[in-house]
Amino acid sequence: MKVYLSGEIHSNWREEIHNAVKSLNLPYTLLEPNCHHDSSDDVGVSILGEEENNYWKDHKAAKINNIRIRTAINESDIVIVFFGEKYRQWNTAFDAGYALAKGKVLIVIHPEEYTHALKEVDAMASAVCATTAQAIAILRYNITSEL
Repeated sequence: MKVYLSGEIHSNWREEIHNAVKSLNLPYTLLEPNCHHDSSDDVGVSILGEEENNYWKDHKAAKINNIRIRTAINESDIVIVFFGEKYRQWNTAFDAGYALAKGKVLIVIHPEEYTHALKEVDAMASAVCATTAQAIAILRYNITSEL
Protein backbone atom coordinates (compact mmCIF):
# COMPACT_ATOMS: atom_id res chain seq x y z
CA MET A 1 0.00 0.00 0.00
CA LYS A 2 1.06 3.57 -0.61
CA VAL A 3 0.79 6.39 1.92
CA TYR A 4 1.19 10.07 0.99
CA LEU A 5 2.58 12.35 3.72
CA SER A 6 1.33 15.93 3.41
CA GLY A 7 2.16 18.73 5.80
CA GLU A 8 4.71 21.15 7.08
CA ILE A 9 8.37 20.61 6.26
CA HIS A 10 9.97 22.22 9.30
CA SER A 11 9.91 19.32 11.75
CA ASN A 12 10.85 15.64 11.70
CA TRP A 13 7.34 14.13 11.67
CA ARG A 14 7.91 12.42 8.30
CA GLU A 15 11.16 10.91 9.56
CA GLU A 16 9.30 9.47 12.57
CA ILE A 17 6.83 7.74 10.25
CA HIS A 18 9.56 6.53 7.88
CA ASN A 19 11.56 5.09 10.79
CA ALA A 20 8.54 3.38 12.32
CA VAL A 21 7.41 1.83 9.04
CA LYS A 22 10.91 0.47 8.52
CA SER A 23 11.46 -0.77 12.09
CA LEU A 24 8.00 -2.39 12.27
CA ASN A 25 8.54 -3.91 8.82
CA LEU A 26 5.22 -2.55 7.57
CA PRO A 27 4.61 -2.99 3.82
CA TYR A 28 3.96 0.67 3.05
CA THR A 29 5.56 2.79 0.38
CA LEU A 30 5.73 6.36 1.65
CA LEU A 31 5.33 9.22 -0.83
CA GLU A 32 5.84 12.90 -0.11
CA PRO A 33 6.19 16.30 -1.73
CA ASN A 34 9.54 17.95 -2.28
CA CYS A 35 10.47 18.77 1.32
CA HIS A 36 13.48 20.92 0.42
CA HIS A 37 12.08 24.41 0.88
CA ASP A 38 14.42 26.30 -1.47
CA SER A 39 14.16 23.93 -4.42
CA SER A 40 10.39 23.71 -4.00
CA ASP A 41 10.11 27.51 -4.07
CA ASP A 42 12.59 27.95 -6.94
CA VAL A 43 11.63 25.09 -9.27
CA GLY A 44 9.50 27.27 -11.56
CA VAL A 45 12.09 29.92 -12.25
CA SER A 46 14.92 27.38 -12.36
CA ILE A 47 13.22 25.43 -15.13
CA LEU A 48 10.99 27.97 -16.88
CA GLY A 49 12.89 31.23 -16.40
CA GLU A 50 13.11 34.16 -14.03
CA GLU A 51 10.17 36.34 -13.02
CA GLU A 52 10.22 39.92 -11.81
CA ASN A 53 7.03 39.45 -9.82
CA ASN A 54 6.94 36.98 -6.89
CA TYR A 55 3.35 36.08 -7.71
CA TRP A 56 4.44 34.54 -11.02
CA LYS A 57 7.48 32.92 -9.41
CA ASP A 58 5.22 31.22 -6.86
CA HIS A 59 2.63 30.40 -9.53
CA LYS A 60 5.19 28.56 -11.66
CA ALA A 61 6.56 26.66 -8.67
CA ALA A 62 3.11 25.67 -7.41
CA LYS A 63 2.07 24.33 -10.81
CA ILE A 64 5.20 22.20 -11.15
CA ASN A 65 5.06 21.00 -7.54
CA ASN A 66 1.41 20.05 -8.02
CA ILE A 67 2.40 17.56 -10.71
CA ARG A 68 4.23 15.56 -8.05
CA ILE A 69 1.61 16.14 -5.34
CA ARG A 70 -1.44 15.19 -7.43
CA THR A 71 0.31 12.15 -8.87
CA ALA A 72 1.33 10.94 -5.41
CA ILE A 73 -2.14 11.48 -3.91
CA ASN A 74 -3.75 9.73 -6.88
CA GLU A 75 -1.42 6.73 -6.42
CA SER A 76 -1.91 6.56 -2.64
CA ASP A 77 -4.28 4.36 -0.68
CA ILE A 78 -3.94 6.46 2.46
CA VAL A 79 -3.15 10.16 2.88
CA ILE A 80 -1.79 11.48 6.16
CA VAL A 81 -1.96 15.25 6.67
CA PHE A 82 0.05 16.86 9.45
CA PHE A 83 -0.78 20.35 10.68
CA GLY A 84 2.19 21.57 12.69
CA GLU A 85 2.33 24.41 15.15
CA LYS A 86 4.77 26.77 13.44
CA TYR A 87 3.07 27.74 10.16
CA ARG A 88 -0.41 27.83 8.68
CA GLN A 89 -0.48 25.01 6.19
CA TRP A 90 -3.02 26.07 3.58
CA ASN A 91 -1.56 23.58 1.10
CA THR A 92 -2.06 20.78 3.61
CA ALA A 93 -5.75 21.62 3.94
CA PHE A 94 -6.02 21.64 0.14
CA ASP A 95 -4.29 18.25 -0.05
CA ALA A 96 -6.79 16.88 2.48
CA GLY A 97 -9.72 18.09 0.41
CA TYR A 98 -8.22 16.78 -2.81
CA ALA A 99 -7.55 13.39 -1.23
CA LEU A 100 -11.12 13.16 0.04
CA ALA A 101 -12.50 14.17 -3.36
CA LYS A 102 -10.46 11.31 -4.86
CA GLY A 103 -11.92 8.85 -2.33
CA LYS A 104 -8.69 8.37 -0.36
CA VAL A 105 -8.53 7.32 3.28
CA LEU A 106 -7.51 10.39 5.29
CA ILE A 107 -5.65 10.43 8.60
CA VAL A 108 -5.22 13.87 10.17
CA ILE A 109 -2.60 14.80 12.75
CA HIS A 110 -2.77 18.10 14.64
CA PRO A 111 -2.46 19.55 18.13
CA GLU A 112 -5.63 19.74 20.22
CA GLU A 113 -5.77 23.53 19.99
CA TYR A 114 -6.43 23.23 16.21
CA THR A 115 -9.59 21.16 16.71
CA HIS A 116 -12.00 24.04 16.17
CA ALA A 117 -10.16 25.48 13.15
CA LEU A 118 -9.97 22.04 11.48
CA LYS A 119 -13.38 20.70 12.49
CA GLU A 120 -14.58 20.25 8.89
CA VAL A 121 -11.38 18.47 7.86
CA ASP A 122 -11.57 16.31 10.98
CA ALA A 123 -15.22 15.46 10.30
CA MET A 124 -14.30 13.94 6.93
CA ALA A 125 -11.22 12.04 8.13
CA SER A 126 -11.11 8.33 8.90
CA ALA A 127 -9.04 9.14 11.99
CA VAL A 128 -7.82 12.25 13.80
CA CYS A 129 -4.61 12.00 15.83
CA ALA A 130 -2.75 14.30 18.17
CA THR A 131 0.64 12.64 17.55
CA THR A 132 2.56 10.82 14.87
CA ALA A 133 2.77 7.85 17.26
CA GLN A 134 -1.01 7.51 17.04
CA ALA A 135 -0.91 7.63 13.23
CA ILE A 136 1.83 5.00 13.22
CA ALA A 137 -0.29 2.79 15.49
CA ILE A 138 -3.16 3.11 13.00
CA LEU A 139 -0.87 2.13 10.12
CA ARG A 140 0.38 -0.84 12.13
CA TYR A 141 -3.13 -1.93 13.12
CA ASN A 142 -4.26 -1.66 9.50
CA ILE A 143 -1.68 -4.31 8.52
CA THR A 144 -1.37 -6.51 11.62
CA SER A 145 -4.69 -6.04 13.50
CA GLU A 146 -2.54 -5.76 16.62
CA LEU A 147 -3.14 -3.13 19.27
